[in-house]
Amino acid sequence: MRCTILASGSKGNCTYIGGCDSAILVDVGLSAKETLYRLTQTGCAADTIDAIIVTHEHVDHTRGLDVLARKLECPVYATGGTLTDFLCHRRTSDKTLETHACRYDNQFVAGGFTISPFATSHDAREPCGFIIEENGKMLGYCTDTGIVTLHMLDLLRRCDGIVLESNHCPEMLANGPYPESLKRRIRSSRGHLSNPAAAAVLRMLGKDVPQVVLSHLSEINNTPDRARASAREGFGLFFEEKCLIVATQKGSTPDIPQEIRL
Repeated sequence: MRCTILASGSKGNCTYIGGCDSAILVDVGLSAKETLYRLTQTGCAADTIDAIIVTHEHVDHTRGLDVLARKLECPVYATGGTLTDFLCHRRTSDKTLETHACRYDNQFVAGGFTISPFATSHDAREPCGFIIEENGKMLGYCTDTGIVTLHMLDLLRRCDGIVLESNHCPEMLANGPYPESLKRRIRSSRGHLSNPAAAAVLRMLGKDVPQVVLSHLSEINNTPDRARASAREGFGLFFEEKCLIVATQKGSTPDIPQEIRL
C-alpha cells in the first residue's frame, strides 16, 4: 500500500492511497485541477481512483471534491453528518454526485480497500478518521481532532503506518497573530492536536507503529523542524527504528517525497 501526501495544511488537504489494483483519495481540499496536476507529478494514476473518502466538510478538505468526483466518476464516502452539510451548503453544482453514508466503527469496502471510520473530536458536523486495510496491511488516518481517545489509540496501535496530526506549537500559537477566539478554538478538545499532544500519542504507541506521517501542520503556528523534534521526543528510544515523514502544504514532490509504503 502506498500513502502519498498531495497536500497537508490549512490551505488544503489531500492524500492518495494506492493499492495493488485500485486507489482512493482521502479528502480533496485542493481544486480539482491542482489535485490532478499533483497526482501526475507524483506518479499517482488518477484513472485507478475508485473512491474518495472524506474526513469532514471543512473547505480545506472538500474544496475540489464535487468537481473531481464527477470528473473521475467515482463515489464519495463520508459520515451522514458530513454529507448533509456538504450537499446542502458546500456543493458547487447540482449535477449528479454518487454519495454513500458511512457510520463510525462500521466497515465498508471501496475499491480494493476495507475501510473503518472512527469518531474524531473536531468542530465539524460528524468528523471521522479512517483505518484503511488492504492485503493485510493497515493505515491509520487521524487528523483534525483535538484529542485522541483510548479507542482511537487502540485502533492506531494495530496499524503498519499512520497519518497523525501535529498541527501547532503551543508557544507559537500563544505568541502568534491569531485572535484569542481562534486560539481557544485550536487549543480546545474539538480543535487540533498540538506537537506535544501528537508526541504523547507516539509515546503511547511505543514500538507498535513503524511508520508515521505528521500532518496538517499550521504554516503560521508551527514549523516542520519543531514538529519533527517533538515527535522524536515522543518516540524516545524507539526513534531510530521509525520512519518519520513531515507532510507540508506543498505535498510530495519528486525531489522531496512525502509518502510511506506499507
